[in-house]
Amino acid sequence: MALLFFVWSMTPSLLPRVWLLQAVATGISIATGYGLGCLIAWAVRSCGISPDHSARLRRIGWWTLAGAAAVIVPTFLVLGSWWQQITRDLAGVDRIDRANYLLVLVLALLVAVVILAAARGIRRGTAALTRIAAPHVPAPLARVVALMLVVLIAVVSINGIAYRAVIGLADRTASAADHGTAVGVEQPVAPERSGSPASAQEWESLGREGRTFVAGGPSARQIQEVTGRPAPTPIRVYAGHDAADTVEDAAELVVDELHRTGAFDRSVLAVATTTGRGWVNPRVAGALEYTAGGDSAIAAMQYSFLPSPLAFVADRESPQQAGRALFEAVERAVEALPEGERPALVAFGESLGSFGGQSAFGGAQDMVARTDGALWVGTPNFSPQWSYITAHRDAGSPERLPVVDGGEHVRFAAGGQDLDLDGAPWATPRIVYWQHASDPITWWSFDLLLQRPDWLREPLGPDLDPGVRWTPFVTFWQVTLDMVFSADVPAGHGHTFGPDAAQMWARILEPPGWTDADTDRVHAAIAEERY
Repeated sequence: MALLFFVWSMTPSLLPRVWLLQAVATGISIATGYGLGCLIAWAVRSCGISPDHSARLRRIGWWTLAGAAAVIVPTFLVLGSWWQQITRDLAGVDRIDRANYLLVLVLALLVAVVILAAARGIRRGTAALTRIAAPHVPAPLARVVALMLVVLIAVVSINGIAYRAVIGLADRTASAADHGTAVGVEQPVAPERSGSPASAQEWESLGREGRTFVAGGPSARQIQEVTGRPAPTPIRVYAGHDAADTVEDAAELVVDELHRTGAFDRSVLAVATTTGRGWVNPRVAGALEYTAGGDSAIAAMQYSFLPSPLAFVADRESPQQAGRALFEAVERAVEALPEGERPALVAFGESLGSFGGQSAFGGAQDMVARTDGALWVGTPNFSPQWSYITAHRDAGSPERLPVVDGGEHVRFAAGGQDLDLDGAPWATPRIVYWQHASDPITWWSFDLLLQRPDWLREPLGPDLDPGVRWTPFVTFWQVTLDMVFSADVPAGHGHTFGPDAAQMWARILEPPGWTDADTDRVHAAIAEERY
């Protein structure tokens, strides 16, 4: 079983993996296979089946297994490195030296040994506690109670002590890093930006990502050069993590900044829910500003210091609270305006920002009722709204690009070309879910342990190796480790979203007089990072 799981672990997954992550995935798979083999053997013996093989037959069996391993292991090391090169080609990533895969086996065996040692430690602890309890309670009950105690001690030790210590250290480290400013980022002087001399939000209070956000984006001159139309300076307002005691108070500070900058007089007002540290994808924000001709305002705020990978594991409440608080505060301010003087209210977010931003709504119909459009980028699998919409897609449409109600309001796209749906009419408001077939953030789920998902039953996405298959336990760990470098691939793959934001916003906003040529110029400007 361990050998079989080794073979499965070398098969391709969503994204190319460095040899170190491949070794970890393989080591976990070997340990899992060995554990399942032991479980099956125990179940067979418990049924009274215990073959008494001769010493000669046992030797033949072991030598046969050793000979098979001597052939299978190097063969699949070579095949695994070859499959990884194909995956790299599909993802547009440079090829690597395949010799590194020789190190996979060594580290994988080490990982497997560590896991098995931990498992045997739990078994020895259970046996010791069983011996203590046996004189006082029936033996079966003693074993059950002992196992429960050992597992409880392990969980408390990991979750209550080690886990909290790691998260606490990460939070303090990230908080310290938040005081820094990225290279090349300078305080804005335009009054349309938070952190400027005219702003009530001090530059130092915005946090690292907040300062990058308000200092970035296309200028009025750049927008005019690309669109050929006169443009005002886009408005960007922001509140940092330490600006207020609660996310509700921070949201009100953002609304104050919107009033100060005259944001409610712009044609488009966007509410952006950030990722863990307060990051807003500059390409998505910039594409909106180009498409709106600069007549736009984007409101955002920071709700955490934790980087997204840690927030992904440790804190899923803050994005939801922040997403609801900010959108509802801005929505109240918009509704207070005369109906004919309200800006178009749109929402967007990426990754945890998509998860948090959607939390302001009860579902797709609520989004349609309360916004003038939305763009949700790289949505995590655990997002309730995304999960419900995907599960209730039109019959026959694939999970990776669902069709919902014939595409009347909600559409899924991996790129701009996927928005048309063979010319089917698209009513406004328009909601777009932008996701890639190779994005592990979107497809990771605990269900992968024992259940084959639809996206692996159906025809695979164009940037996936045709050899990608679902395997119990193995696929879960492959996709888990794919997440580590999911943003370190070119735009259009994995968790990297880039110039196609131009096509997304052009179809959502539909500016008057806008043409495909305008979209192409914005796409080119975003690709060149001209902001």
